[in-house]
Amino acid sequence: MANINRVVLVGNLTRDPELRHTPSGTAVCKLRIAVNTRQKDGATGEWGDKPNYFDVTVWGNQGESCSQFLSKGRPVGVDGRLDWREWETPDGSKRQAVEIIADTVQFLGSRGDGDSQPQYVPAGATASNADFGGAADDDIPF
Repeated sequence: MANINRVVLVGNLTRDPELRHTPSGTAVCKLRIAVNTRQKDGATGEWGDKPNYFDVTVWGNQGESCSQFLSKGRPVGVDGRLDWREWETPDGSKRQAVEIIADTVQFLGSRGDGDSQPQYVPAGATASNADFGGAADDDIPF
């Protein structure tokens, strides 16, 4: 039986994207997304939102597009996979982190220009060749 490692999230950016480049010139964009979970308070019986925070890495041209068109507070949809890493700090302590490696990022909401259509950026898209006006239903892969 094959293993499945798939994550789909919809949430809001908690900060502006951070774009860097590898020594070979590949773009790497870091996003942080808050996704609320509804839960019932045991003491009061009231329902409320509990935020969960996720680190997302977006590679290549898609990362450059995220850096150019996204900002703190913007809602996004992310489709990707979980990646677990472990490393040792210079002082010898071990650290670990789980992050999401994005395959696709969908820009939701608007950039303040009145356009409320979802904006879908497939892997490998650039700002010049992506359809930032919104994708037709036939173009959305899920």
